Amino acid sequence: MACPSDDECIKTITIPQFYIVGNQTYSSEITQEVPCNFPEPTEPELIEPPTLENFTYQILSFNYVPETSDNTTLVQYDIQLNNHNDFNVEGIPIITVVSDGLQFSGDFTADAVEPCNAINANSSCILVFNSETPIENILPPTTYEIIDVEYVVINN
Repeated sequence: MACPSDDECIKTITIPQFYIVGNQTYSSEITQEVPCNFPEPTEPELIEPPTLENFTYQILSFNYVPETSDNTTLVQYDIQLNNHNDFNVEGIPIITVVSDGLQFSGDFTADAVEPCNAINANSSCILVFNSETPIENILPPTTYEIIDVEYVVINN
């Protein structure tokens, strides 16, 4: 392109990006208009995982038993995940929990009966989780509460 001066010359660059959810890395890219003398990106940029907008959830059922008669800890829940968008989405529900005063977030879908890794447009999916874990050498938490759910977009 012939530009009157370098200050007026604009080019479009592609910026590689990546984000990490659990132990999995996902890549994406964006395009951006920059001055012609702007350097081309050489390394991918680490970004926060993109979350689904127009997303809501409802906890339909929740059961936590720190110590069962079988010397196990029981966690069960059904959460309705709602995609209020006009497009199908693939992703991962990320659950935020408070347990004995500690807050943590994670992808617990590996042990889910129904992981909801896809939700159709203007539709819902019910995340079903049912886990009974043996108690080994440490006392289980006395409290376990779900305080938030987000949906990280993998592909849309």
